[in-house]
Amino acid sequence: MGNELLVFLVMVIVQLAFAGMIIISKLVMDGGMDAFVQSAYRPIFATISIAPFAYFLERKTRPKLTRSILFQIFLCSIFGITANQNIYFIGIKNSTPTIVSAIDNLIPAFTFIIAVPLGVEKLGLRSIAGQAKFLGTVICVGGAMLLSLYHGKVVIGQLGYHWKYAESIGEDVNSAHSNFFLGPFLLILSSLTYAIWLIIQAKVNEKYAAPYTSTMLMCLMASVECVIIGICVVPKVSEWALNPIRAISVIYNGAVATSFTYFLSSWCIEKKGPLYVSMFNPLLLVISAFLSWTLLREKLYLGVVNHSSGWALRLFMGQKDGGKCRGH
Repeated sequence: MGNELLVFLVMVIVQLAFAGMIIISKLVMDGGMDAFVQSAYRPIFATISIAPFAYFLERKTRPKLTRSILFQIFLCSIFGITANQNIYFIGIKNSTPTIVSAIDNLIPAFTFIIAVPLGVEKLGLRSIAGQAKFLGTVICVGGAMLLSLYHGKVVIGQLGYHWKYAESIGEDVNSAHSNFFLGPFLLILSSLTYAIWLIIQAKVNEKYAAPYTSTMLMCLMASVECVIIGICVVPKVSEWALNPIRAISVIYNGAVATSFTYFLSSWCIEKKGPLYVSMFNPLLLVISAFLSWTLLREKLYLGVVNHSSGWALRLFMGQKDGGKCRGH
């Protein structure tokens, strides 16, 4: 029970870290920071922050790094950071934090759909747990798509108190949904790439028992990839300048929302499997909606409240089935 509770608490911490990333990234990009620049800085600071841990804690226990494992880590850098974050940040810029969090609910559904044909997870429709997984997948997909297109009535209006910086940039988060189709479409693609990362990372964990080193290598590879893409898209040097709030954003996104969370997620994948980890993504909706309401004066809609129930069902079915993917 102690280990079960620890994994649960770790995943809640991961979602809290991701929610902070969404809020601060949305603010700095609405304030003029380019999404590709944000994506390029993030893995750089992630690599810097986790490198000391990889060197000092695993230098004597680190297993041999084979070409096969290195290639799998490279795939993790492509799907888990480079493709995922470039698409994700552009999606955030063209959406609102609540919609971003709602579409993240597709991650457990995509993970389940990918895991079944690969043999990592079994459908098992004859069992109650299998039926719950299938139903939860349908709810996640349908709910995320519905909430991205339809909010429903306002349940709670804007809070009088809000973050002064949000006011200073002159943006209203409720009208920041600047592209009705582009934002949700890109966020759906981002959820798919993250689900693919969860599956590949599970394979890396099986063969390479050095989570700090594998995370550092993934972030290092992604740093090179994202910087090359960023320079090609944003060649103007002035666009890469960091004022205080931008510096806070990229350092937080790199050190906390990348190296810290990816390490914790990798540890939880090793303990409980990729599907269990993905089931916590819908919790992000609850946290982000609350932070957006308190800090950015976003309104809370009926769709947000109803859609939050999907997380409870997904978590229940994971506990019902032992929380760990078969075959892992």
